[in-house]
Amino acid sequence: MSELQPARSNRLTDIAAGKHVDSVIHNELLDVDAALDIKDFSLWYGKKQALHEISMSIPRGEVTALIGPSGCGKSTLLRSVNRMNDLVDGLTVRGDISLGGDSIFSPGVDVIELRKRMGMVFQKPNPFPMSIFENVVYPLRIDGQRDRKVLNSVCEQSLRGAALWEEVRKRLTESGLGLSGGQQQRLCIARAIASEPEVLLLDEPCSALDPLATGKIEDLIDDLRGDYTVLIVTHNMQQASRISDYTAFMYLGRLIEYGPTSQIFTKPLVRETEDYVTGRFG
Repeated sequence: MSELQPARSNRLTDIAAGKHVDSVIHNELLDVDAALDIKDFSLWYGKKQALHEISMSIPRGEVTALIGPSGCGKSTLLRSVNRMNDLVDGLTVRGDISLGGDSIFSPGVDVIELRKRMGMVFQKPNPFPMSIFENVVYPLRIDGQRDRKVLNSVCEQSLRGAALWEEVRKRLTESGLGLSGGQQQRLCIARAIASEPEVLLLDEPCSALDPLATGKIEDLIDDLRGDYTVLIVTHNMQQASRISDYTAFMYLGRLIEYGPTSQIFTKPLVRETEDYVTGRFG
């Protein structure tokens, strides 16, 4: 990894040919208070390498977006952070990812406890076939919490945090499956924050939503900034430019450039980043 290297006109060609290309990390990210640290992280599915020596720090309390063409490794990296990829046969990893300074791959790590520290929201809303109330408090239920006052408090607090309380406060006993798509996604976010995670992982949370619902989710992400560290995968570059503080551009499993969103979209240091965000390829 190197700092502020000159752009190379054949960078993507070199990557496609399997050559090593250094990532360009902006100075603003070289000494941050990191909630997550990813160091020289590589991943293989069987013999196929999906991620190549990714190194990046995710600033605490900020929103960081992962952008890049389909199949570039964005979701693979996101799912590696809470070890969801462990479920894939033939998986091999090298390097490290640290949460709060502790390696997520240490032998004594309880993966279930690790995932409680990182709320996950997927592309398609996935409320459970139960009431709105039970959807939200599910993480507490599985931890053995039975105190109704605690459950009621967490439910309201989480739904308020997900900007959904006023819309559903009189419908808490109704099925979460009866909500609109946008409401279901905010319900999933409420469920994700109910256990007060350190990090929120959002995997294209608006891709299945209409523009109105997308706007509400974007407003919600803005409200969550500061209280949570948010790492979001998005295929929508305009969305990344609107909601994120930092943006990482990935291509074929490599981190190409990582910096403040305002710079990535207006003054990138790498020509290929500029070509991608201006729509010349991808």
